[in-house]
Amino acid sequence: MSAIAGVFHDHDEPVSIEVSEKMMKSLAKYPANHVRTWHDRSVFMGCHAQWFTPESVHDRQPCYDERHGLVIAADAIIDNREELFNRLQVEHSRRKRMTDSELIVEAYLKWGEDAPSYIIGDFAFVIWDDRRRRLFGARDLAGSRTLYYVHRPGQFAFCTVMNPLLALPGVRKELNESWLAEFLAIPIILDTIDVRSTVYRHIGQIPPAHSFTVEDGSLKVERYGTLAADVPKLKLRSNGEYEEAFREVFREAVVSKLRTSRNVGASLSGGLDSGAVVSFAAGPLREEGKTLYTYSYVPRPDFTDWTPRSMVADERPYIQAVVDHVGNIAHSHMDFADRNSFEEINDLLELMEAPYKFFENSYWFRGILEQANKDDVSILLHGGSGNYTISWGPALDYYARLLRKLRWVRLYRELEQYGKNMRVGRSRLLPFIGKMAFASPSPSSKPLPNIPLLIHPELAERTGVFDKLKHHDVGLNDSWMNEFEARTYQFDQLSILNHQGTSSTKLSLKYAVRERDPTCDPRVVRFCLSVPVEQYVQNGMDRSLVRRATERYLPESVRLNQRVRGVQGADWIHRVIPSWSAVTEELHELCRDTRASRFLNVEQIKASLTTIGHPPKPEQAFDRHARLLMQSLIVYRFIRQCS
Repeated sequence: MSAIAGVFHDHDEPVSIEVSEKMMKSLAKYPANHVRTWHDRSVFMGCHAQWFTPESVHDRQPCYDERHGLVIAADAIIDNREELFNRLQVEHSRRKRMTDSELIVEAYLKWGEDAPSYIIGDFAFVIWDDRRRRLFGARDLAGSRTLYYVHRPGQFAFCTVMNPLLALPGVRKELNESWLAEFLAIPIILDTIDVRSTVYRHIGQIPPAHSFTVEDGSLKVERYGTLAADVPKLKLRSNGEYEEAFREVFREAVVSKLRTSRNVGASLSGGLDSGAVVSFAAGPLREEGKTLYTYSYVPRPDFTDWTPRSMVADERPYIQAVVDHVGNIAHSHMDFADRNSFEEINDLLELMEAPYKFFENSYWFRGILEQANKDDVSILLHGGSGNYTISWGPALDYYARLLRKLRWVRLYRELEQYGKNMRVGRSRLLPFIGKMAFASPSPSSKPLPNIPLLIHPELAERTGVFDKLKHHDVGLNDSWMNEFEARTYQFDQLSILNHQGTSSTKLSLKYAVRERDPTCDPRVVRFCLSVPVEQYVQNGMDRSLVRRATERYLPESVRLNQRVRGVQGADWIHRVIPSWSAVTEELHELCRDTRASRFLNVEQIKASLTTIGHPPKPEQAFDRHARLLMQSLIVYRFIRQCS
């Protein structure tokens, strides 16, 4: 894994060595095993490398292939190495030591600009093709690594993070109003829909699943693939065959992400997704003589769980059941008693280089990465996309579909079993399912009146932001997608992937710990999309496929748990209450500051302060007004930094 940077002048103008040095110097805040640069008269490329895989210790990027006139700077971990070796007919004697960057070059030599579509893994890379005077690069299908750029007449500059690009003459911290409008208007955790722009007006980004070419003064950015398109339906003969096929694909994805010369860790909650990842990783690591390090966030000891009976904020009993059942695990329960969302803001703004919305979980995200770094963990597995892949299976949406198709017999049998499992009668279920089956909500450009909006009305009007957002399910209207549509949207809508990749890249660079998600591996995504829906909801059980496929892998208390769901971040207000006077004081300062009132809805901030009260109650953790207040502070501090 690396941070890469570069500048290209396409009119034979010499690259400024001073600017290049400034760009590399701004990467010095991240730990590195190796820093190297390469340049000729009109091209500069640099790499700030963190070594994780056994092969990467031999990597000296930027790498210059003199025979073919190619230079590569890559931030990449490739998962389908064996497949690529065979396709490219790489000699067996070269395979063990071949670095991922060298493998990308080989793919480029064979397939040219189609090369990214053959590569599975987390990557962003740039290749300078000296003979063609062409710069080519790409970002992986899931957008797991970021790639920002500045494009001006005669010049193209790129970098893994944004701050080095601000070293370029004329590139300032000028806010992009359109990006900021989307960020402020979207009430859910998603940042923006626009995946090509950034918070800064002069800095763009290559979207997930896209490649770019700079040649003859022009920039071409185009999509090369998708996680979800044209997946043929899988037809097997029995439940057992589907379960075994699942295990085979998922095992391959998990094992491919264990490739490191250091330790492997995993974030572990009490649910199916992270439990499945851990259970499939621990065995192969045992065969290597390694122990799996797992980390779980738990609330502070003085927190009283206010969540309903169907939820649980402290998942320790389920987590411990997984640890005991799976074995070969060194586990840490972590409550981060001295940390809270308010005191993390400045550090997170520096890391994220932009406003962010995951403040409820920010302190334990960072805390787990810090501890993983201390344990010499370089790969941290998680199951972040599992809800739409391995553990998908929305029972009620499926029953609504059966009702629409008038499949009465199957619906009757399923509801009978589901009612027994959930201890609820069919008479209570049918009205709800009927409403789901025949509701016809439609997208609207007007947000619901009960949603408090952080965006200033004038900013919303001059950017037309609500018209831009009306065809996207971003929490502004009654949800108009069922779970079937939402699943397709999850993998087709690049903004969701981009949002996840942005935080993962920037946090991983800081702590030299690479987060990796087997549940979003393209092989897993495509397999899960190919499986008939009847495999996912069966005999009154939601998420049926993963529950059946993990028999013996997971304890029954976790595998068959349908009634209780873990909820993380429920104690963030409880943690912030001692600092609430400081929060309130800063919010009053915000309301008086004209720098903020151009963008933020000051009247709504005042109203939300009144609604929440002083001090707030812990059970207001997911209240829209409480979230708006914390988000307004984050944006306000960022605006002040840019002033």
